[in-house]
Amino acid sequence: MPRARSKSPPLDRDAAEAIGLQGLTFLAEEPSRLARFLQLTGLEAGEVRARAGAPELLLAVLEHLNADESLLLTFTAGRNVAPESIARAIALLGGAPL
Repeated sequence: MPRARSKSPPLDRDAAEAIGLQGLTFLAEEPSRLARFLQLTGLEAGEVRARAGAPELLLAVLEHLNADESLLLTFTAGRNVAPESIARAIALLGGAPL
């Protein structure tokens, strides 16, 4: 008998930040991915390194991933993250009520 897929675990701010850090790592693993992120955000590589844990940067990373479905699905599959958790993490880091 197939197992029913359980709902995603609840997401809190710490978990949202952890997903953002995973997203930043994912971008940094591939120079062309990181270059595109830098180009679209106007950030410099040194600024990204200096602000790696800042919620605003993590939010920008997640918004960048969320804006490109192919990139989003590659990220979530490779990190075993539920795709729907990205929008929830964006809402948490952006201060929106869930």
